[in-house]
Amino acid sequence: METTELTIPDLLQLSGGYWSTCALHAAVKLEVFSALDGTARSTVEVAQLCHTDPRATGMLLDALSALGLLEKQDSAYSATPFAANYLSKTSPGYMGHIIMHHHHLMPGWARLDEAVTSGGPTREKNSHSENETVRESFLMGMFNLASLQAPRIAQSVNLSGCRTLLDLGGGPGTYAIYFCIANPELSAVVYDLPTTCTFAEKTISRFDLTARISFTSGNYHIDPVPTGFDVVWVSHVLHSDGTEACSSLLRKAVAALNPGGILMVQEFILNDAKDGPPFPALFSLNMLLGTEAGRSYSERELVTMMTEAGLCDVHRVVLELPNGSGVIRGHKA
Repeated sequence: METTELTIPDLLQLSGGYWSTCALHAAVKLEVFSALDGTARSTVEVAQLCHTDPRATGMLLDALSALGLLEKQDSAYSATPFAANYLSKTSPGYMGHIIMHHHHLMPGWARLDEAVTSGGPTREKNSHSENETVRESFLMGMFNLASLQAPRIAQSVNLSGCRTLLDLGGGPGTYAIYFCIANPELSAVVYDLPTTCTFAEKTISRFDLTARISFTSGNYHIDPVPTGFDVVWVSHVLHSDGTEACSSLLRKAVAALNPGGILMVQEFILNDAKDGPPFPALFSLNMLLGTEAGRSYSERELVTMMTEAGLCDVHRVVLELPNGSGVIRGHKA
């Protein structure tokens, strides 16, 4: 992969960029943007609403203004239109869940050296933690991310003639929702752990799709997977496991398909040299921190695993998606 020559300022920004990250995380956690939703307020007013120290609150508000998230006029602060749209809890476009998920990952990242030394995770796998707040941040954070590209993917892939879809490891059901919106004759089942059920049913209900999308509880590693589907969608699931577990899951996914059915896998995909793109390479480290064997996979690895699982015509769908994300599709013979 081609590299760009770095400068000393680039290096220092790379090293200290977490300062901006922490300021954003603190503001979302304290609900600063919700307090400023549509209203210009003083430091004291924000501190009262957020139950924070006035002096420290003023310093945070100034930093957020410097970062372009707030506007300051005289002694009053207001959220920029962008911040009001994506960082206030009252907005339909609220992205705070994924930001708080990133916040919950930070202690593990601070111990990356330990993980590289030991070769094992330094944090407990927390996507389905007993901590309800952490679980909500993960699951609804996945909804935040998926909502950015699910409509485009659903409109771009051809599912004509398909009537049933299994969203395997589907979390809150975001992709099942958008596939059903794009294909009016399609019905879907979201399959995931029991702890996901409440979030999925609430999200499905929000889109008024309870008549077409149902939720089935189970652990796809050890429990039977429902069968009889024209399409199986597996989105950002494989990176949690090593190749053996991934191959086993893909065989289950293929077994769930009707003859001629379609399996689609979405992942953050490395190039075949595994030295880029940057996000999938860094995401591999995120999996090192939280899993025993998870990592990002290259396109060649994914195609090979899907072919060995019993698919034919396995290929990457032509789609421009963020963060090195890609969709690989194959058909059951």
